[in-house]
Amino acid sequence: MDVVPPCYGRIVGRVRTRSLFECSECGQQMAQWAGRCPGCGAWGTIAERPERPPSSRGGGSGAVEPLAGVSGGHGPGRRVRTGLAGVDRVLGGGLVPASVTLLAGEPGIGKSTLLLHVVARLATAGLTCLYASGEESRDQVAARAARLGAEVGDVSFLPGRELPDVLDAARARRPFLVAVDSIQTVRDPGSSSPAGGPSQVRGCTDALIGLAKSEGITVLLTGHVTKEGDVAGPRTLEHAVDTVLSFEGDPRSGLRVLAGGKNRFGQEGEMAWFEMGPSGLVEAEPAGYLVPGGDASGSATALPLAGRRAFAVEVQALAVPTDGPPRRHVAGLDPRRFSMLAAVVERSGGIPLMRSELFGAASAGVRLDDPGCDLAIAAALASAARGRPPPANVGFVGEVSLTGRVRPVPGMAQRAAAARTAGVGTIVSAPCEETVEGVAIRAVADIGEALRWAGRRHTQHEDGDGPRPG
Repeated sequence: MDVVPPCYGRIVGRVRTRSLFECSECGQQMAQWAGRCPGCGAWGTIAERPERPPSSRGGGSGAVEPLAGVSGGHGPGRRVRTGLAGVDRVLGGGLVPASVTLLAGEPGIGKSTLLLHVVARLATAGLTCLYASGEESRDQVAARAARLGAEVGDVSFLPGRELPDVLDAARARRPFLVAVDSIQTVRDPGSSSPAGGPSQVRGCTDALIGLAKSEGITVLLTGHVTKEGDVAGPRTLEHAVDTVLSFEGDPRSGLRVLAGGKNRFGQEGEMAWFEMGPSGLVEAEPAGYLVPGGDASGSATALPLAGRRAFAVEVQALAVPTDGPPRRHVAGLDPRRFSMLAAVVERSGGIPLMRSELFGAASAGVRLDDPGCDLAIAAALASAARGRPPPANVGFVGEVSLTGRVRPVPGMAQRAAAARTAGVGTIVSAPCEETVEGVAIRAVADIGEALRWAGRRHTQHEDGDGPRPG
């Protein structure tokens, strides 16, 4: 008997249409059906989806227009301030009309609270806002606004679970801002994928982006992150929106950090600190949280650069000898870079670490991804292994290579200014020409020289010689 292979396509008139198969969990597409998705590993989630045949003639509604001579009424030159200084700084000066901003963070971190603060401030300034929530009812949002003392009298509320309802209400009311909390709760009835899945999230976000660009409406979305730190899967939304803001912090602590990631209209990497209290979020000064007083072994002062500003933060390390397989665990640091720096400290600094369990953290829940913090992490690891604190009032700045060389990093003027504000009198770094009055630069060529200098300086301080200018 002849076996007829399955036909993954059909003839409609004279046009052949192909059928694609798509996973309802991760959205991965493939040319043929499979029982298990090769992308996410889920079983029974792949379904056939017909692909629309290509059109033989143009039928789009887009008109070709010259780019020159545009006034920029909706461009990055015109910004609208939210009334929250920290949020405006991270955004680059305020919200850009007709832009799409994603506020991402773990569940329960305070995204809805921050969103409500922004909406209330804009409404108080006379701008119309539409608040679409699929997570809370109208009464729940009103009760939270009353608890926070937020004026929401001019804010319109919409149950935001159905995408057509959100789009129709926005086109009918034409507000300045549409706030969607959260994008994982919005669903398109025309899609067979479950709400919150990558396919639904991508499709709903694409529709809201179209709304923003065609109607000139600013859109602000909240999105939950996965345990890997991505929104509904790897890079599902980050590439599509204009701005990505990350809201981070320890839920058990009141300190929150708003960090700017992708920003098509401003500086990336800006940060703002907030403290969660009974009346909501209040912008906080990070100096008191990041560098506590006192010296202890296993700690060092880093001077990371966040956008145009720098700040002083304590990096902590702990080394515990073990007879079994050593563990590596970090909080607020890149685990792979932490392990690499531990290997460089042992190889180039001569300090044994590989047979010890190593733990690292940045104080106050700050996430450090600046390569300029490498030398501070290495100094903290060396201090933990030696059991001696580093020299007092000393900061460490520099990128460490695999060969142990300390490389210069940009923004030394800002870092030195932050060091002076924090009471740091000496910076150990690669040679640089930028200086700030009141801060000495101790130039080092490699990590071995930096750690030897720190060890000698600590011994001199213990002997009563005290620190001398570097």
